[in-house]
Amino acid sequence: QVQLVESGGGSVQTGGSLRLSCAASGSSASINAMGWDRQAPGKQRELVARFTSGGTTTYSDSVKGRFTISRGNAKNTVVLQMNNLKPEDTAVYYCNHRSLMSVYWGQGTQVTVSS
Repeated sequence: QVQLVESGGGSVQTGGSLRLSCAASGSSASINAMGWDRQAPGKQRELVARFTSGGTTTYSDSVKGRFTISRGNAKNTVVLQMNNLKPEDTAVYYCNHRSLMSVYWGQGTQVTVSS
């Protein structure tokens, strides 16, 4: 079992910044299995950014150059720094932990960007 606790999110204007954090706990938690997806109203959930099994990072084309995923100070914590936010970034952001055997999701945190 892996438990995910998210923090951060909120509302900003176009061009602003927000920071999301996610802490994973549980015996099988691994930062290389963690990442962020998002789901906008009426749309499918999509990848935002994540760590790969090799410890590198990958981003969706829509956020490259604006968002950065990194390791937090605490063990098994990931941070998503979101800069130059756009209205199309408005969504519920979900931390997730993916392994070969299972996928765990956080509760989701709302990010709203107004023009």
